[in-house]
Amino acid sequence: MQTRATPVTAPSLEHFNTAPEDEAVQTLLTCLNSRDWAHRLTAHRTYPDLPSLLAAADEAAYDLSPDGLTEALAAEALPTLPEDTYAAAHTALSAATAAYESRFGHAFVICLDGMPASEALDHVLEDIRSRLANDPEEERLVAADELRRLARARLSHLLRDREL
Repeated sequence: MQTRATPVTAPSLEHFNTAPEDEAVQTLLTCLNSRDWAHRLTAHRTYPDLPSLLAAADEAAYDLSPDGLTEALAAEALPTLPEDTYAAAHTALSAATAAYESRFGHAFVICLDGMPASEALDHVLEDIRSRLANDPEEERLVAADELRRLARARLSHLLRDREL
């Protein structure tokens, strides 16, 4: 599930490879708000295909510094619930989110890419409750992996439609 704004026009991989550096960085920041991550991917252009770019994005996400991870986490928001979700679910999610943010000091992040909307709420609630048991260092590793998955899904969605 995407929680960030996508650029008005989705670029093709060819356009991404040849775009001015600042434009490419801005495109990448819509996928993961880490300047180091975005600059690293931009600096290593050109990418022959989308799988190569996604592999580089994964590697750069694994290598995020603690400050880069903090920067990326600060820009995340909880996935939005469908409008027809009942009030009790909003209350449960709000309470779980507040407990998580109080314990870990950053937003709860989860990649729901490919998950049916009908299962998303239950999955989020189950995952947030489970992850509340993590110690802070373990949770930073889990959150970093979720950010990597989110960035990969966002980047893939952003460019894949233009490549087909």
